[in-house]
Amino acid sequence: VKSEGPKLVPFFKATCVYFVLWLPTSSPSWFSALIKCLPIFCLWVFLLAHGINFLVSHRSASRILAGLIFSAVGDAFLIWQEQGYFIHGLLMFAITHILYSSAFGMKPLDLKAGLLMGVVSSSCYAFLYSYLSGPFTYLVAVYIALIGFMGWRAVAGMQLCNDLWTWTKLSACVGAMLFMVSDLTIALNEFCFPVPYSRFIIMATYYAAQMLIALSAVETRDEEDFRKRS
Repeated sequence: VKSEGPKLVPFFKATCVYFVLWLPTSSPSWFSALIKCLPIFCLWVFLLAHGINFLVSHRSASRILAGLIFSAVGDAFLIWQEQGYFIHGLLMFAITHILYSSAFGMKPLDLKAGLLMGVVSSSCYAFLYSYLSGPFTYLVAVYIALIGFMGWRAVAGMQLCNDLWTWTKLSACVGAMLFMVSDLTIALNEFCFPVPYSRFIIMATYYAAQMLIALSAVETRDEEDFRKRS
């Protein structure tokens, strides 16, 4: 973590710029989109700083980078969500969750974690269902299924009982959970009722989630040693 910290300084600075400027959402602009996406751009640079060879040789890292790219596009669409681009943003983040799920992989399977995430996802959709109408009835169902699946794959990597875990897997797990909190807050605020301090909750958990997921792409020497022992 100490070796990766300095590479994240631009991300922290860009995040501070976003919260300090706190540009109003009522007047969307390309400048607003740039400020909102800037922390994600910095995470691109964070991964690219590890070298092209690293990204090429580690498919999980390259998929997380691709997910960050789609996230930035989704963020830009959501700047203009009141102008009809909410669905476009939803689609971009759906692709992001597919890429992250692929990066986390299907081993270990951990069906208990899958069942738990299935129950959580189903409960969230059951609560939202009565507030949804039109195409959102189906789109939100698919989106919740995708982010629930992503959460399952992240949680499954945390084999705490068997002591088979690394800080990168912990980052993926916590990042996925924060992403779910962020998206659930968006859904509640968009479809159900106004959530107090919703924008702060959404963006704080979102940026933290993206940072942790980007960190999970970094292969540490400890993890490589563990793989050799295995």
